[in-house]
Amino acid sequence: MPRQVIVNADDFGLSPNENSVIFAAFQAGVISSATAMANMPAFETACAMARHPTLQGRVGLHFNLTYGRPLSLGILARRTFCDDFGVFDLSLPRHSFWLGREDREAVREELQAQWQRCVDHGMRPSHIDSHQHVHNIWPIGEIVARFAAHQGVPIRLARNLGQNLNLPKRVFKGLLNWRLQSLAGVTADYVCTPIDLRNGNAPTDGVLEIVAHPTQLGADFGDAYLNPNESLSLVLEQRLTGVARVSYSDLNKDFLRGATALD
Repeated sequence: MPRQVIVNADDFGLSPNENSVIFAAFQAGVISSATAMANMPAFETACAMARHPTLQGRVGLHFNLTYGRPLSLGILARRTFCDDFGVFDLSLPRHSFWLGREDREAVREELQAQWQRCVDHGMRPSHIDSHQHVHNIWPIGEIVARFAAHQGVPIRLARNLGQNLNLPKRVFKGLLNWRLQSLAGVTADYVCTPIDLRNGNAPTDGVLEIVAHPTQLGADFGDAYLNPNESLSLVLEQRLTGVARVSYSDLNKDFLRGATALD
């Protein structure tokens, strides 16, 4: 069994429905962490919810370059990221290893703007991941990891557990995760979805992050990755019995304590 598990709900702030389900899943103890979308309509309500004691210090930034309108100006002129109407329309291939100087600067500015909007609404992010995993694109991942290190927060690794990871994917993700860890400093050790957890073996050590998208299932909770009537709560209980659920802020505290002990 892993030493600890972070059950993170993505898309906080996307809509009133996502907000209510994520808040209820926190209250029920199903999830232990979330990440908020700073440019979405229900973001301000999500920030208000994040001040609740159950959520406080457990909400990160879900960096977004693929949905809605950006918060910064420079990226509007970059056709790599936005269309003629000022809406995100990412056209950067997933296998890209290079990004031009102006595009890189536009990503930095947008990341800073999304981070700052969280701070301005009283919610300093506990960690950073990204919508549709855009920080798994090599040059964007480097920008996000360096920014996370500057802010002193952890970053999500690329998914590295699951039966559908073929050899080329494992090699690429291994290199990407090495790069993210070396730049950011603090990460979980393993990342998977609820369906990966259900269908495979849980790691035997380290910290595992479950990337969740909770759904309401009567009085229980499902997940967008699972079958429509399948319980996320049950999958977690069956596969991770007795494993402590923590947040990225807990992980960061452990890292800082360890670093202090080494000094």
